[in-house]
Amino acid sequence: MSSRTVLVAEDDILIRLMLVDALTDDGYHVVQAGTVLEAIAAIGRNPTFDAMITDVDMPGSLTGLDLAAVVSSVAPRTEIIVASGRDVSEHVSPSWRFMPKPYSLDRILTLLESRLGAPAQHGIVARAI
Repeated sequence: MSSRTVLVAEDDILIRLMLVDALTDDGYHVVQAGTVLEAIAAIGRNPTFDAMITDVDMPGSLTGLDLAAVVSSVAPRTEIIVASGRDVSEHVSPSWRFMPKPYSLDRILTLLESRLGAPAQHGIVARAI
């Protein structure tokens, strides 16, 4: 079982719940947020997340790219995955990973495993989100 903690910032409840379930099943401790402000509050409570997965287009005036910039400044060791259905790769820092939507849950788990060194506990998950 991994002791790694992942913050999932995703406004689409179905995508967020699928991510949370997959990550939890894989042994991660997961904190979820539906807005950038909720995610910033979670970071204020725990600035030591191992990784964060954020959607770009979030409700409110702040985007997932804004959130990623905040996390990079306060917790530079946090692995950041930015996901979007549109190509925003030119706005993604070289230290972050861009994940175009739709993506498979297995791809997210494999990416986290490669970035965090966490042991794989997952099988192939063919569903795309």
